Amino acid sequence: MRIDKFLKVSRIIKRRTLANEACSKEKVTINGRVAKPGSEVKAGDIVEIRFGEHVTRFRVLRVTEHAKKEESAEMYELLQ
Repeated sequence: MRIDKFLKVSRIIKRRTLANEACSKEKVTINGRVAKPGSEVKAGDIVEIRFGEHVTRFRVLRVTEHAKKEESAEMYELLQ
């Protein structure tokens, strides 16, 4: 699945356009590599998002095309 779509489906970022923009501005990495909006993400990947001083790291647990609000939190595990 594309990283921009995963960020939207998992509700880490609310809109796909914002996820696409974050990737385009090199604020998202997958396993330590800068991710473009079309970069593939799979279970087990470590994703890092930088917004100013704040950094969010998480491990992808599950990739699904659609998820209800209750299920979206089960798609990733926060790391700190």
